[in-house]
Amino acid sequence: MPDIRIIETSDGSQSLYRKDLNETYHSTHGAITESQYVFIQHGLDFLSEQGRESVSILEVGFGTGLNALLTLDWAKSHEQKITYSTLEPIPLTADIYTQLNYHELINGSVNQADLKHLHEAEWEQEHQLTDNFTFFKTQSKLQDFQSEKAFDLVYYDAFAPSKQAEMWDYDVLEKTADLMAEGAVLVTYCARGQFKRDLAALGLSVETLKGPPGKKEMVRGIKH
Repeated sequence: MPDIRIIETSDGSQSLYRKDLNETYHSTHGAITESQYVFIQHGLDFLSEQGRESVSILEVGFGTGLNALLTLDWAKSHEQKITYSTLEPIPLTADIYTQLNYHELINGSVNQADLKHLHEAEWEQEHQLTDNFTFFKTQSKLQDFQSEKAFDLVYYDAFAPSKQAEMWDYDVLEKTADLMAEGAVLVTYCARGQFKRDLAALGLSVETLKGPPGKKEMVRGIKH
């Protein structure tokens, strides 16, 4: 397990600092603010406005569980069914995730027990957490991940290209695109030029959107 410590970000929510990468799991300008803006507002909200009955989500990087917790909170207040699959090769230990304060700051219907349940749900099994939220997590790396599903929405939340370059290689992005259904959406905090060119080369239309606090831009790609 890498050397990881809890830090506080600008909106009061916590993130983690991973010493070996000299990198944080979420923006220091606000962990909840960034996740809500990038993945929920510009991903899930955007897709749900198309009137779908259900949305199948693939998250690359479960990490703290924040994106999953925000999505569970979203599912509790919407009628659309969410099927959530997440990848995490290096899970957090209980001494870390039990201290995270997200439930205190998310103005919704989730609590600390929900976050604990996400982290402690058995791996490689599907769990029906609410009537309209199904949760699956695997320790597979994206490069090794296999699924018969075609996903409607991808939360691409790997560490930055400067810290985890292999996750942004063309071959890995091609694998991701192959897992996406027609019309599926990919959202990420990253707006690197080569990344956008690679998405376009893979047949996605690429939108460069205003970024969350502390970031000039973010990206949304749509598969056609």
